[in-house]
This record gives sequence, C-alpha cells and structure tokens, in this order.
Amino acid sequence: MIDPVALAIGPFAIRWYALAYIGGILLGWRLARVLVARHPVAATALQVDDFVTWTTLGIILGGRLGYVLFYRPLYYIQVPWEALYVWQGGMSFHGGALGVIVATFWFCKREGLDPLRFGDRIAPVVPIGLGLGRIANFVNGELWGRVADVPWAMAFPTGGPEPRHPSQLYQATMEGLILFLLLLWLARKPAVLARRGYLTGVFIAGYGVARLIGEHFRQPDAHLGFLTFGLTMGQILSLPMLLVGGWLIWRSRRQPDLA
Repeated sequence: MIDPVALAIGPFAIRWYALAYIGGILLGWRLARVLVARHPVAATALQVDDFVTWTTLGIILGGRLGYVLFYRPLYYIQVPWEALYVWQGGMSFHGGALGVIVATFWFCKREGLDPLRFGDRIAPVVPIGLGLGRIANFVNGELWGRVADVPWAMAFPTGGPEPRHPSQLYQATMEGLILFLLLLWLARKPAVLARRGYLTGVFIAGYGVARLIGEHFRQPDAHLGFLTFGLTMGQILSLPMLLVGGWLIWRSRRQPDLA
C-alpha cells in the first residue's frame, strides 16, 4: 500500500488526507470564483474569498460533530473531551455537509446574498473535495470494502487477509468524478443557472444516490454493523438527501427565477 504520509520532516508529517482537504478547498475556491460570475451573478469573487474561511470551519466543525453524534455517541458521552481530539481521526460527510449549509446561510445573510443562488455556484465544486478525500481513504487503507472475489479485489493492512472491494475508489468515481462532471456540464447552461436551487438539489440528490450505491460495496463500521432493513449508517443518513434534493429540483422547476 501507499505510505499515508506524503512528506515527513523530522517529527512533522504531512499526510495525504490533509493534502486532500487542502487541495479540495483550494481547487474548489478557484472554480467557485468563476462560477459566481456567470449570469445571474450570485456573488463577487472577493465574497467567495471570504467564504473559504466559513466553509472550512463548517467542514471541520460539522464533520467532527457529525461523527460524534451519528457514529459514536455512546462512546463520547463517556469521554466528551475526546470529541476535540480531531487528530485521532473521525469525520462525517453528512455532518460536514450540515456544517457547510449552516455556514452558507449565515454567510449569505451577513452579505445580503441569495443562499440558493449562491449554493448553486458552490455545489459543483464540492465533488472535487469528495473525490480527493476518497482517494486519501484508499491511500490510508481505511474504510475498505466488503470481502469480494472480483479480479481487482485487494487485501488491506487493517482488513485481514481476505481480498476486498476497493470501495474507496468506487466512491471517488461516483461521488467525485461523475458528480463533478455532471454538475459542471449543467452549470454551463444558462437555463439551469436561472433556476434557483436546481444545481443544489442535483448535488444533494446525486450524492445521496452515489452514497447509497457505494455503501453496498463498503464494509459497515465495525461498532455499528448493519442497521434497520440491513442498511448502513451512511445509507440511512443519505435517504433524506434524496428527499431534500428532489424537493429542491421540483421547486426550482416550478418557480421561475425573478432576477
């Protein structure tokens, strides 16, 4: 497997996972500066610059809080101070997504921006970070797939001797590459950008579909296993995304932009 440490200088180590976060934020920031300028204009490039700090805090705080509440609440009730130990790992996409949503609404209210229109310009850049994050999961040899007999199955250092699905790469392809290309293609269409909330809805519902499929190949968390109806926690948390995303798409197509 690939060394999870990208660069080590004495006692200091830079991990691929950290680089994935940094790369996703930087690349997303540059693309968002371009997208907000498309008609109808959603924000200025300088406002996007300011938003980077807000979204970074939303990702980190929401992702960590989501992991604590969704995946290991009983453990952290006993040792609540360890919820602050972010260096030990443990982040939830769904928590991070909620954190970014809160940060977006707060930022838009402060700047006098339309949150749905602004969200439509931010949505296409999110899969960049998602894809890089899943690749980092693969490099770290974590969040591996279920035991499989496909030709490309592989054994992971912490997954035992059995060959498994490289589900991190499946998810990187669906949640990252495919969703990114779809949203970028839609964002080129003026009629799509004119529908407030449409791209946001496509992203939310699209991620929900990708996560539901990806979790079918991914090994459930050992301390949770399979839950209601044989679903994993990731699948259960993704089901509401289908409803919310579908509602936003339906709402945007029934309600013409008033700009």
